[in-house]
Amino acid sequence: MLAADDDPVPDVVGSVGERPEHAVWPSDHRLAQAIELGFRYLDRRARTVGEMRRHLEHKRVEASVADRALDTLIEDGYLDDARFARLFVQDKRELELWGADRIERALLGRGVDRELVESALAPPDSDGELGRALALLRRRLRSAPRDRRERNRALGVLLRKGFDPELALEAVLAFAREAGE
Repeated sequence: MLAADDDPVPDVVGSVGERPEHAVWPSDHRLAQAIELGFRYLDRRARTVGEMRRHLEHKRVEASVADRALDTLIEDGYLDDARFARLFVQDKRELELWGADRIERALLGRGVDRELVESALAPPDSDGELGRALALLRRRLRSAPRDRRERNRALGVLLRKGFDPELALEAVLAFAREAGE
């Protein structure tokens, strides 16, 4: 027989995956849930702190809990905007042949601080940038532009990829020189 102060108390923790409807979860549980949401979001690809913050907001995680979850993910090395920016720059330059302007816009749009973006893009590698622009033109065009319309098309290809207009023009002219025109 139970005494008055020996009333059974519902088990709040329960077994794994079990969540009693009447339980009031402590703040730490909400933090654990927010971190779990973050891990699932990171499972697909690397993210920035800004992207993760927006994701947690979209999932209706309290701002204070989201801040603590972000701090945890940053401290544990799962979120690192500087590393993200460096790898993003490398990937987009080498694989997608993007120009610095487009890379900068993309990183800023993902919430990376301007200082980190500038650091990842620096030092300006104008020779490498020109080489990437030429490689893109060689890949996209069958031959060097012969008239104004073809030069404008080549220039448009480079501008859409985010190359600086002056560098794009220099690349179009160098591409024409390569072909002996």
